[in-house]
Amino acid sequence: MKDFVKIEKTIDTDVLVVGAGNAGMMAAAAAAEKGAQVVIIEKEDSINLMRLGLAGVGTNAQKRANLTIDKYALVEHLAAFAQHNVDQGLIYHWANNSAAAVNWVEDNILKPHGAHLRAEPDALVTSSAYQGFPTENDPTIDDQSFVSYGKWFQEKVIELGVTLQFKTTLIELSKKDNTVTGVIAKDLTSQKLIKINATKGVILCTGGYSANKELLKEWNPLALKKNVYNDSPRNDGQGILSALKIGAIKDEEPAECIFDRGLVPVGKKTEDMFVQTATYQDWLWLGSHPLLKVNLRGERFANESVPYQFIVNAASKQPGYLYAMIWDDDFAEYSKKFHTLGCARVGFPGYMASAEKLREDTLKYVKKGLVVQANTITELAQKLQLPVENLQKTVDRNNNLVKAHIDQDFGKEAYRLTPIKTKPFYGCILGGRILCTSDGLRVNKKMEVMDQNYQPIKNLYAAGNDSGGFFFGSYPDRVPGLAASHAQTFGRLAGQAAAKK
Repeated sequence: MKDFVKIEKTIDTDVLVVGAGNAGMMAAAAAAEKGAQVVIIEKEDSINLMRLGLAGVGTNAQKRANLTIDKYALVEHLAAFAQHNVDQGLIYHWANNSAAAVNWVEDNILKPHGAHLRAEPDALVTSSAYQGFPTENDPTIDDQSFVSYGKWFQEKVIELGVTLQFKTTLIELSKKDNTVTGVIAKDLTSQKLIKINATKGVILCTGGYSANKELLKEWNPLALKKNVYNDSPRNDGQGILSALKIGAIKDEEPAECIFDRGLVPVGKKTEDMFVQTATYQDWLWLGSHPLLKVNLRGERFANESVPYQFIVNAASKQPGYLYAMIWDDDFAEYSKKFHTLGCARVGFPGYMASAEKLREDTLKYVKKGLVVQANTITELAQKLQLPVENLQKTVDRNNNLVKAHIDQDFGKEAYRLTPIKTKPFYGCILGGRILCTSDGLRVNKKMEVMDQNYQPIKNLYAAGNDSGGFFFGSYPDRVPGLAASHAQTFGRLAGQAAAKK
């Protein structure tokens, strides 16, 4: 910031948290509990969504359910999933501290309002492609539906004495020698600049860069081809950029969380779409079910029984980057046997309460024209602008594999093979939805941001998707609740570390 730019206001605090999401809210609460004076700045006019499914190892909810997770198998799975392009010590650090963070949410946020966490025990392994871990803990009152706790969390941090300042955006970090002393911020209402001095530390929790197309072009250009929606329009990368400008380092390869639920109008190309939405616009829950998926030539191209992101990755090696999903009128019945995990499952804690609700949610897109309906495969192919002969051959082959009770082409589990025989037939064009980027600033176990020499930049911390070293490539969705837990656990550790100074 140039010296001649006028600072209209100065704020002094012990700890400054930038970003009021899962990581930031936990960081603020943890620092305040340690006696620090805490300010949070958030560029929007509300806190971000507090995620529901929370992963943990050895949580109180899991103990009540007599559920034990092999921590070492889980950590090695996560490292291997990332081809060990991670700091495995950070993953162990998460596993060792996750229960304390999850329990804190239950004890301090949920229980005072009559809610609790329910552990989900039924993750299972059915093939090498489908290895799940029962890490999920869900906030609920009745064990039959979710309860949102964002409002309660906000009330808790205010009770702890935290100052929440909305419509305030980070401009740059202030640094003297090798120590971060605070930030220059802007009040977006008055457009005035604010200097915030933070004597104990600044914690960056701004949530990655998935909304910033220029940064995606630079750091993860394939994401702009694979994805047609961004579901985190807050995440402009400002936290990461501000740290890089003062000598921090970040992950050198991209990591992202992509869901396979992005409906694309027939005829649209992937380069024509990158819809920024905070409301999950045109989000097809059925898209994460292992139904028949074909490329834009009407040919099957991968095992559909894989993590959400994998089918989007596979489609990126096909013409046009998009793909079609084909199914018949019995799809709601098929969904009952798929045993999907996390938010894609049918019934609580999935977001579709029942197979009937899933059917209702799907058919509403027929009315919008994003899902097409037909009485013949020829008609369906024509409506989807797919080669008729190719799609008919693919559907015939699929039905023969169902009869044989073995997927001789791509190895999908037999119980997940489903026929296409009951009219009407349905189809849609799908692309990826990027929920967040996860390649962030390199941090140590104190959540201190590191410089080019892998030494901590004093008084600078990062958590959530501003912090790196934990994910690589695709998100491991068969460890349900991991993203939220990573944010909350490391946010809590960052807050505690900053407050101790």
